Amino acid sequence: MVATFLLAFVSFLQLLHLDSLPLSVELSPWSSSVGCSEVVILCHLWFDIFVLLCEGAGGGHAPDIIKVCGVKNVLPSSTNPTRPFTSNTIDEHLDMLMVCHHLDKDIPEDVAFAESRIRAETIAAEDILHDMGAISIIASDSQAMGRIGEVIIRTWQTAHKMKLQRGSLDASGVDNDNLRIKRYIAKYTINPAIANGFSRFVGSIEVGKVADLVLWNPSFFGAKPEMVIKGGVIAWANMGDPNASIPTPEPVMMRPMFGAFGKAGSANSIAFVAAECGIKTHYGLTKRVEAVGNVRRLTKLDMKLNDALPVITVDPETYTVTADGVTLSCPAATTVPLSRNYFLF
Repeated sequence: MVATFLLAFVSFLQLLHLDSLPLSVELSPWSSSVGCSEVVILCHLWFDIFVLLCEGAGGGHAPDIIKVCGVKNVLPSSTNPTRPFTSNTIDEHLDMLMVCHHLDKDIPEDVAFAESRIRAETIAAEDILHDMGAISIIASDSQAMGRIGEVIIRTWQTAHKMKLQRGSLDASGVDNDNLRIKRYIAKYTINPAIANGFSRFVGSIEVGKVADLVLWNPSFFGAKPEMVIKGGVIAWANMGDPNASIPTPEPVMMRPMFGAFGKAGSANSIAFVAAECGIKTHYGLTKRVEAVGNVRRLTKLDMKLNDALPVITVDPETYTVTADGVTLSCPAATTVPLSRNYFLF
């Protein structure tokens, strides 16, 4: 907490990596674990906070950290393993939590801790808060809550579930759901870039930004990309046998391309450091170096299409979540798209 309050005086965006156990404190200048959700909300009176793990389960102060998603000066993010809420989510995560934290199913206190952290009610509410635009970012953590390779899949599975359960987000009655599409894309592109201070360089397709692009065949959107372009150079793409004499060889699979070899990776990447301190020369870096910026006065209102500020409450006994007085509840999905059928080979 000392580091947390000191940063208030220099107007830095503070990154909080929250813990379910309020006893843990990380005195890193960039990541701190603090005592309870009330302390996190109190901090926003002085400065802006980028909060990881303000979600339904998996991290953050149990059971009500999700309340901070309604605070203007908090930039909320949730991790992807609980996205979306399905019929297997609770069983899977209870077992995962027991193993990850070296808990014993024969010890009642360990079981009670695990059950207090994996809560069906708040996980279901997390689905709806994402769909409302109250949670601005979907990301991954490390270890148990990691699953870095599933960020995009879990994002669109959540969008699909909410489309089925809540209908179109466009109140005008048009025959599309473009608002929902743009809202969910922003959760893993421009909003993380804004929150981390490098939206000048990446996060959206604009003139002057780094040409980092992913091209998709519509049939496999969200599951398997057709081509990955890094800094304007093809780094990864679907390719068949290089010795083939026709354009339709089999099998076709993702392979490293020109941008993945030699010095291309460094030439097309950016290291975000204290650029004016001569870091590039001191360490002999071949990457382009830049400083982060525009993070000192960020608020939830800067999050594209994900700036909702509902008043959120959590019942400490039943874990029931409300937003502006409306109970947030939805059934668990029994099937999701972008799953096994897309990965048979």
